[in-house]
Amino acid sequence: MTKVDLTISARKEAVAEPWLWRLGQDFKVRVNIVKANVDSDFGWVHVQLEGPVEEIQRATAWLMTTGMHVEAQQRAVGA
Repeated sequence: MTKVDLTISARKEAVAEPWLWRLGQDFKVRVNIVKANVDSDFGWVHVQLEGPVEEIQRATAWLMTTGMHVEAQQRAVGA
């Protein structure tokens, strides 16, 4: 299993969308919210994604297509 820490920033149009829910539903990754600060016009969330490398890559690529800013913080590969 691989773990990746991401910081995701969302502007007003994306804040109200259920993109964290979609990560857990559409991709075979476990989503752990580490920290977050969200209001009506801007938000950021620090999440840890855990799962197969291919699924994390797919999930990250999808996030980037939504127009949100995605920044990798840390990556750990486990057995």
